[in-house]
Amino acid sequence: MRYFYFISICFLLVACSSTDDDILDLDVSLANYIKNRQIETGAVIACSASSEENPNSILTFFYPESGAVNFRLYKTENILVDKLAYSEYIEQDLSSTPFFNGYLRQYTTDEVEEKWIIVTYELGEGIKISNPIRTKQLSKPTVWNDAVMIDQSMVLMPDFSWQANALQDNAIYFQVVSKANDDLVSGTYTFENRFKFYDVSNVVLNITEGIPMLENNSNYKFTLMDVSLDNWVNLVSQKTFQSL
Repeated sequence: MRYFYFISICFLLVACSSTDDDILDLDVSLANYIKNRQIETGAVIACSASSEENPNSILTFFYPESGAVNFRLYKTENILVDKLAYSEYIEQDLSSTPFFNGYLRQYTTDEVEEKWIIVTYELGEGIKISNPIRTKQLSKPTVWNDAVMIDQSMVLMPDFSWQANALQDNAIYFQVVSKANDDLVSGTYTFENRFKFYDVSNVVLNITEGIPMLENNSNYKFTLMDVSLDNWVNLVSQKTFQSL
């Protein structure tokens, strides 16, 4: 009888221990992921936009540094939480897909509520974390158009310009020049509503590798993103052109 009682107690202890481990394993919050880890906040360039085809489909773009691994997307239940409370961010079981043939990457999620989103990846021994992204697919869906002006009066140095953000909720403009096959040629950020290829005098952030060049009589695409202070893309403008 005592032997049976002892075995029962041992079984109960093992069961409780397993249950506790299961509970710990179920904590998929960002706070739990970065616990006791070296982190760098604001270190992932990321933003989100609503899809042109489906306003409730959220496209989250991010730039992975060379050597980055273990990409993750976290989101909150709604926008009422503290955007800096990492315990409110829950990991999503999603895989990112290549954007501009992998130079950038993209997550796609369907949302019925507006939320906060954070993207992370690991580099070396640390975890890099994006600034919180406030989705606005309901209150301010992303506008998609081709309203870009291209001045090609200088050979192989097209000058791109666009209407400045009239609502004054712009933080920065992101520009990409890509080939017809979507290979990225240049990726730059400016505060001004213009960019001249390849003059970086007004560029405040550059993710281009090397010094790019255009080829004569080749087809290219220019993509502009008007990004707000909370990393929501107000506007996406895309226009194809042939270099002169």
